[in-house]
Amino acid sequence: MRDLLRTGTGAALVVLIMFIGSLGLWIGTPLGLLWIGSQIQGATSSLGAAVGAMAIGVVCVIVALAYLLVKLSNAYRAICLSRGRADPGHVVLEGVLVVSASVAVVAFVIWFLLFAGASPVPIGMNL
Repeated sequence: MRDLLRTGTGAALVVLIMFIGSLGLWIGTPLGLLWIGSQIQGATSSLGAAVGAMAIGVVCVIVALAYLLVKLSNAYRAICLSRGRADPGHVVLEGVLVVSASVAVVAFVIWFLLFAGASPVPIGMNL
């Protein structure tokens, strides 16, 4: 964190944008495409069309977000180099992806256990 602050506010802003984009990758993409698939299935009554659209959509969105995240990582590297620091490579992007994936998993577990009405009792068991 100290190294990030030494590179300036521009670098911190780039890392923040990377983090938000990574959350979009882990949370926004699945939720958005599930919503789109539900709208297609509701309008056409075709599960195949909905799943096909979601499959194509998820590939397109992931490729676009990966491209954006690599561009942001390269911008962070350029900021570091312009300040006379060593080239960090894509280590910051990797860290951001790991942290954002962890946040997404924790958010999913909290939602699933507390808000989705999930029951720990297996289906078919009567208590």
